[in-house]
Amino acid sequence: MSPRSCLRSLRLLVFAVFSAAASNWLYLAKLSSVGSISEEETCEKLKGLIQRQVQMCKRNLEVMDSVRRGAQLAIEECQYQFRNRRWNCSTLDSLPVFGKVVTQGTREAAFVYAISSAGVAFAVTRACSSGELEKCGCDRTVHGVSPQGFQWSGCSDNIAYGVAFSQSFVDVRERSKGASSSRALMNLHNNEAGRKVGHALKEKFDGATEVEPRRVGSSRALVPRNAQFKPHTDEDLVYLEPSPDFCEQDMRSGVLGTRGRTCNKTSKAIDGCELLCCGRGFHTALVELAERCSCKFHWCCFVKCRQCHRLVELHTCR
Repeated sequence: MSPRSCLRSLRLLVFAVFSAAASNWLYLAKLSSVGSISEEETCEKLKGLIQRQVQMCKRNLEVMDSVRRGAQLAIEECQYQFRNRRWNCSTLDSLPVFGKVVTQGTREAAFVYAISSAGVAFAVTRACSSGELEKCGCDRTVHGVSPQGFQWSGCSDNIAYGVAFSQSFVDVRERSKGASSSRALMNLHNNEAGRKVGHALKEKFDGATEVEPRRVGSSRALVPRNAQFKPHTDEDLVYLEPSPDFCEQDMRSGVLGTRGRTCNKTSKAIDGCELLCCGRGFHTALVELAERCSCKFHWCCFVKCRQCHRLVELHTCR
């Protein structure tokens, strides 16, 4: 291997380690709660945090349970949005929780960073508005005048605090040493995109832009790899590397493959048996499904149902 190839391989390894550590805080989602013991003991023992996040934890221990809820929301939303795709956001009990797929600059990594950043912003915002946190409350700067001339004001969600905390906690690794790397630029961009358009990230995933780093003036920036594509906006997701096909199991990368997954025999989309099973074919079985039926409301006040059974075809990938 040439010296240039060795150097490139070393850089890729450094980026992979850097990126994996950056998303390890998502392991908080595996916990039932945060903050049941002393600050020093709690923050030092939390798995997946880098040192600067540990320091933030010690200064903001009351917020950490919201961060944990934000991580859980991100994983749940990811698994719901991708439930019918080859990559369905399956998690591991090790670090990183999504496997090594998030250590590469793929679309999937872009989505994970965006949705997790949005999850923290959302959870902290709600905790502020509900009075759970002493450091913040609802936003009372929202006011206006009705068409009839009445002035109004209210207690709105404190989005500014939630976004600011997400920026400080989630972005801390990328904004420290190595923040000029291509992957750090990608992560920071997708983190911010998630905070701006959390409700539309699935559509952004499908329309993500493949980018490459270029020198623009005195700094590095990410620009579309294909010059025919229009420049991405602050709300678009970007990625550096093409994704694997996720067809076969690769536990070293955290890829579970699609064998045994339920597929839709009649669909021509990605959830269809042809695409989801990667052309390997599928098994068909008749299974008995039990469900409530013939429900009636009785005064007062309960609903009584029968239990009905029916046979349905279940298709699973070979």
